Amino acid sequence: MRTMQGWFRNTTGGLPVTFWYLWAGTLINRLGSFVLVFLAIYLTQERGFSPSQAGLVLGLWGVGGAVGTTVGGTLCDRWGRRPTLLTAHLGAAAMMLALGFARELWAVALGALLLGMFAEAARPAFGAMVIDVVPEKDRLRAFSLNYWAINLGFASAAILAGLAAEAGYLLLFVVDATTTVITALIIFAKVGETRRAPVGVGVGVGVGVGVGVGVGGQKRAGAPVGALRTILRDRVYLGFVTLNLFSALVFLQHISMLPIAMGDSGLSPATYGSVIALNGVLIVVGQLFVPRLIRGRSRSHVLALASVVMGVGFGLTAFADVAWFYGLTVLIWTVGEMLNSPSNATLIAELSPAELRGRYQGVFSLSWQAAAAVAPVLGGLVREQAGNAQLWLGCAVIGGLMALAHLISGPARERRAVTLRTATGPVVPVVAIKPPVPEAAEVAATAPAEPVKPTRGDHLPVGR
Repeated sequence: MRTMQGWFRNTTGGLPVTFWYLWAGTLINRLGSFVLVFLAIYLTQERGFSPSQAGLVLGLWGVGGAVGTTVGGTLCDRWGRRPTLLTAHLGAAAMMLALGFARELWAVALGALLLGMFAEAARPAFGAMVIDVVPEKDRLRAFSLNYWAINLGFASAAILAGLAAEAGYLLLFVVDATTTVITALIIFAKVGETRRAPVGVGVGVGVGVGVGVGVGGQKRAGAPVGALRTILRDRVYLGFVTLNLFSALVFLQHISMLPIAMGDSGLSPATYGSVIALNGVLIVVGQLFVPRLIRGRSRSHVLALASVVMGVGFGLTAFADVAWFYGLTVLIWTVGEMLNSPSNATLIAELSPAELRGRYQGVFSLSWQAAAAVAPVLGGLVREQAGNAQLWLGCAVIGGLMALAHLISGPARERRAVTLRTATGPVVPVVAIKPPVPEAAEVAATAPAEPVKPTRGDHLPVGR
């Protein structure tokens, strides 16, 4: 018992209060995340659309998400994390209800596009806020805990949604919208603004920072100059984003093509809900042990292993035809997902200069949204033209190639992360936005390091 208490304290202790409010909002939101899981089934079985039309709607959701992450990343750096999160959640709730009442294909497609835009605009702001409030040494734990909350909610939602779909699909949209509004209320009542900006002109990370004069002659931080140009010049970061794009193309087949494949095997939506819930159940049971398992190990090796395991899991789907076999494949690729997620999150955090975290989170999230737009369309085309087995075996091949790419590119990423860590200067709260008053322990944990004198030749990286 004492050992378990110590493990629990080491896993959850010492994190800022703001993080736990964000964590609670995530859990509540995910408990109602019914719609995306069952959207393919809803469109084909309830609305009578063809698989290609369903793929188009899901693809438009991804297109909207790509726009949302880009705009959301910019807004959370310029406008603030908190107002961006609130606007995104309230907009997503409204679009969720609109999509539930839409009937014609054009209305459904437009609703999916706008829903994806609002829903994914929250992602970069949330990621930036977690990085803002959690010290670097605790971020692996924080991201793992948040990932655990996502999947606890997902596992429960998948089972409940399968049952609720029998009563009526509109209920799925209503519950999802309600939990999104509750999350917005938690943020409004309990989470303050966390955005911070550098002092002075330039911070030595390859990005200029404009400075203006406020009331009384005080200097105020302006918007970073040349952020997009810096990102586009960074080959190391863009290489990592590209690898994540291919990983997401494989992973997102569980939302688009897996429910259709299980339907072709004669399995019901409730069975799909139970099978896909295994993903969340395994993560809930095992994810809190992953940080200790991978701590101190090469992230490149961990990401490579995750790609192989994920590829094997999806590849075996080619041979599945009964519920237990589909469940086995889900458990296998879930292990790869569990290894991939915290390693990805901490690496992106280390590759993100403080004054542009929102944009970096947004660009990385863009790879997920691009995959969300392409994966259902590409998966549907491969399935129709080449066959179901070829689709899943192709996923296995991509997993193997991804593993090799991570082993080759990993050392350069780590060197860049070290360079950025040593070159980061001090930060102060933005004058225009009152930050939350931190606890004494949090102040000590997040105190800025001594400034490092910038060099003209510095070129640092930017970077689910």
